[in-house]
Amino acid sequence: MNHMLPAVPSQHDPDLEADIAMDEMAAEEEKPRPRLAIPQLSAPKLSEGEKVDFDDIYRKRMEKDMGELEGLIAAHFEQRKREEEELVALKERIEKRRAERAEEIRIRNEREKERLARQAEERARKEVEETRRRAEDEAKKRRVLCDGSSHFAGYLSKAWRNVLSCLCVLQSCLANCLFNDCSTYKKKLC
Repeated sequence: MNHMLPAVPSQHDPDLEADIAMDEMAAEEEKPRPRLAIPQLSAPKLSEGEKVDFDDIYRKRMEKDMGELEGLIAAHFEQRKREEEELVALKERIEKRRAERAEEIRIRNEREKERLARQAEERARKEVEETRRRAEDEAKKRRVLCDGSSHFAGYLSKAWRNVLSCLCVLQSCLANCLFNDCSTYKKKLC
Protein backbone atom coordinates (compact mmCIF):
# COMPACT_ATOMS: atom_id res chain seq x y z
CA MET A 1 0.00 0.00 0.00
CA ASN A 2 1.44 3.16 -1.08
CA HIS A 3 -0.36 5.98 0.65
CA MET A 4 0.80 9.40 -0.13
CA LEU A 5 -0.96 11.94 1.99
CA PRO A 6 -0.34 15.60 2.10
CA ALA A 7 1.31 16.95 5.21
CA VAL A 8 -1.12 17.80 7.98
CA PRO A 9 -1.61 21.52 8.25
CA SER A 10 -1.23 22.84 11.77
CA GLN A 11 -4.74 23.65 12.80
CA HIS A 12 -6.18 23.69 16.26
CA ASP A 13 -8.82 21.01 16.67
CA PRO A 14 -10.61 21.26 20.05
CA ASP A 15 -11.73 17.59 20.03
CA LEU A 16 -8.19 16.45 19.31
CA GLU A 17 -6.80 18.59 22.12
CA ALA A 18 -9.40 17.18 24.56
CA ASP A 19 -8.49 13.61 23.60
CA ILE A 20 -4.81 14.37 24.10
CA ALA A 21 -5.50 15.92 27.51
CA MET A 22 -7.53 12.87 28.61
CA ASP A 23 -4.78 10.53 27.42
CA GLU A 24 -2.21 12.50 29.41
CA MET A 25 -4.37 12.33 32.54
CA ALA A 26 -4.87 8.60 32.12
CA ALA A 27 -1.11 8.14 31.64
CA GLU A 28 -0.44 10.03 34.87
CA GLU A 29 -2.87 7.79 36.76
CA GLU A 30 -1.22 4.60 35.53
CA LYS A 31 1.76 3.24 37.44
CA PRO A 32 5.06 3.78 35.71
CA ARG A 33 6.18 0.64 33.90
CA PRO A 34 9.78 -0.30 33.37
CA ARG A 35 10.70 0.14 29.76
CA LEU A 36 13.29 -1.59 27.67
CA ALA A 37 16.18 0.45 26.43
CA ILE A 38 14.76 1.01 22.96
CA PRO A 39 15.61 4.28 21.30
CA GLN A 40 12.61 6.53 20.93
CA LEU A 41 11.49 7.36 17.47
CA SER A 42 10.73 10.89 16.70
CA ALA A 43 8.31 11.87 14.05
CA PRO A 44 10.02 12.92 10.87
CA LYS A 45 9.99 16.62 10.33
CA LEU A 46 8.30 17.36 7.16
CA SER A 47 7.86 20.64 5.50
CA GLU A 48 4.43 21.61 4.53
CA GLY A 49 3.21 20.41 1.26
CA GLU A 50 5.44 17.32 1.00
CA LYS A 51 3.93 13.94 0.57
CA VAL A 52 4.65 11.24 3.22
CA ASP A 53 5.73 7.84 1.97
CA PHE A 54 4.07 5.41 4.45
CA ASP A 55 5.51 2.36 2.71
CA ASP A 56 9.03 3.64 3.31
CA ILE A 57 8.27 4.34 6.98
CA TYR A 58 6.67 0.89 7.35
CA ARG A 59 9.64 -0.78 5.65
CA LYS A 60 12.14 1.04 7.89
CA ARG A 61 10.13 0.18 10.95
CA MET A 62 9.99 -3.50 9.92
CA GLU A 63 13.74 -3.54 9.25
CA LYS A 64 14.38 -2.03 12.65
CA ASP A 65 12.01 -4.50 14.36
CA MET A 66 13.56 -7.38 12.44
CA GLY A 67 17.05 -6.31 13.53
CA GLU A 68 15.95 -6.09 17.17
CA LEU A 69 14.21 -9.44 16.92
CA GLU A 70 17.27 -11.10 15.38
CA GLY A 71 19.44 -9.59 18.12
CA LEU A 72 17.08 -10.89 20.81
CA ILE A 73 16.97 -14.34 19.17
CA ALA A 74 20.78 -14.45 18.92
CA ALA A 75 21.13 -13.35 22.57
CA HIS A 76 18.56 -15.96 23.62
CA PHE A 77 20.35 -18.77 21.83
CA GLU A 78 23.75 -17.66 23.16
CA GLN A 79 22.32 -17.63 26.68
CA ARG A 80 20.72 -21.03 26.12
CA LYS A 81 23.99 -22.42 24.77
CA ARG A 82 25.86 -21.15 27.87
CA GLU A 83 23.20 -22.61 30.16
CA GLU A 84 23.35 -25.97 28.39
CA GLU A 85 27.15 -25.98 28.72
CA GLU A 86 26.80 -25.17 32.42
CA LEU A 87 24.20 -27.93 32.77
CA VAL A 88 26.47 -30.46 31.06
CA ALA A 89 29.38 -29.36 33.27
CA LEU A 90 27.17 -29.65 36.35
CA LYS A 91 26.03 -33.15 35.35
CA GLU A 92 29.66 -34.17 34.80
CA ARG A 93 30.65 -32.80 38.22
CA ILE A 94 27.73 -34.63 39.83
CA GLU A 95 28.69 -37.92 38.17
CA LYS A 96 32.35 -37.40 39.06
CA ARG A 97 31.43 -36.66 42.67
CA ARG A 98 29.16 -39.74 42.80
CA ALA A 99 31.99 -41.90 41.47
CA GLU A 100 34.45 -40.41 43.99
CA ARG A 101 31.96 -40.89 46.80
CA ALA A 102 31.31 -44.51 45.79
CA GLU A 103 35.07 -45.15 45.69
CA GLU A 104 35.49 -43.54 49.13
CA ILE A 105 32.67 -45.67 50.53
CA ARG A 106 34.17 -48.83 48.98
CA ILE A 107 37.60 -48.04 50.45
CA ARG A 108 36.06 -47.23 53.83
CA ASN A 109 34.13 -50.52 53.81
CA GLU A 110 37.28 -52.46 52.92
CA ARG A 111 39.19 -50.76 55.74
CA GLU A 112 36.32 -51.47 58.13
CA LYS A 113 36.31 -55.15 57.11
CA GLU A 114 40.09 -55.34 57.58
CA ARG A 115 39.78 -53.64 60.98
CA LEU A 116 37.04 -56.05 62.07
CA ALA A 117 39.09 -59.01 60.83
CA ARG A 118 42.13 -57.76 62.78
CA GLN A 119 39.98 -57.30 65.89
CA ALA A 120 38.52 -60.81 65.54
CA GLU A 121 41.99 -62.24 64.99
CA GLU A 122 43.36 -60.32 67.98
CA ARG A 123 40.42 -61.45 70.12
CA ALA A 124 40.95 -65.10 69.07
CA ARG A 125 44.70 -64.80 69.74
CA LYS A 126 44.03 -63.32 73.19
CA GLU A 127 41.54 -66.08 73.98
CA VAL A 128 44.04 -68.76 72.94
CA GLU A 129 46.76 -67.06 74.96
CA GLU A 130 44.44 -66.69 77.96
CA THR A 131 43.44 -70.36 77.70
CA ARG A 132 47.10 -71.42 77.44
CA ARG A 133 48.03 -69.21 80.40
CA ARG A 134 45.19 -70.65 82.49
CA ALA A 135 46.24 -74.19 81.57
CA GLU A 136 49.85 -73.40 82.54
CA ASP A 137 48.70 -71.89 85.84
CA GLU A 138 46.55 -74.98 86.53
CA ALA A 139 49.47 -77.25 85.70
CA LYS A 140 51.74 -75.26 88.04
CA LYS A 141 49.18 -75.50 90.82
CA ARG A 142 48.87 -79.25 90.32
CA ARG A 143 52.67 -79.69 90.26
CA VAL A 144 53.05 -77.61 93.39
CA LEU A 145 50.31 -79.59 95.12
CA CYS A 146 51.75 -82.89 93.92
CA ASP A 147 55.33 -81.93 94.79
CA GLY A 148 54.30 -80.56 98.14
CA SER A 149 52.21 -83.57 98.96
CA SER A 150 54.86 -85.97 97.74
CA HIS A 151 57.52 -84.16 99.77
CA PHE A 152 55.28 -84.08 102.74
CA ALA A 153 54.22 -87.66 102.14
CA GLY A 154 57.87 -88.61 101.74
CA TYR A 155 58.69 -86.79 104.93
CA LEU A 156 55.80 -88.43 106.71
CA SER A 157 56.68 -91.87 105.42
CA LYS A 158 60.30 -91.37 106.45
CA ALA A 159 59.26 -90.10 109.84
CA TRP A 160 56.79 -92.92 110.18
CA ARG A 161 59.45 -95.47 109.31
CA ASN A 162 61.73 -93.93 111.94
CA VAL A 163 58.95 -94.01 114.46
CA LEU A 164 58.17 -97.61 113.56
CA SER A 165 61.78 -98.61 113.73
CA CYS A 166 62.13 -96.90 117.08
CA LEU A 167 58.98 -98.62 118.26
CA CYS A 168 60.34 -101.92 117.09
CA VAL A 169 63.59 -101.28 118.90
CA LEU A 170 61.74 -100.21 121.99
CA GLN A 171 59.50 -103.18 121.80
CA SER A 172 62.44 -105.55 121.53
CA CYS A 173 64.23 -103.72 124.33
CA LEU A 174 61.26 -103.93 126.55
CA ALA A 175 60.86 -107.53 125.82
CA ASN A 176 64.51 -108.19 126.56
CA CYS A 177 64.42 -106.06 129.65
CA LEU A 178 61.67 -108.01 131.06
CA PHE A 179 63.28 -111.25 130.35
CA ASN A 180 66.96 -110.30 130.53
CA ASP A 181 69.35 -107.74 131.87
CA CYS A 182 68.47 -104.19 130.80
CA SER A 183 71.97 -102.78 130.87
CA THR A 184 72.99 -104.33 127.60
CA TYR A 185 70.05 -102.85 125.74
CA LYS A 186 70.44 -99.35 127.07
CA LYS A 187 73.49 -98.97 124.98
CA LYS A 188 71.61 -99.91 121.81
CA LEU A 189 68.90 -97.31 122.34
CA CYS A 190 71.17 -94.43 122.90
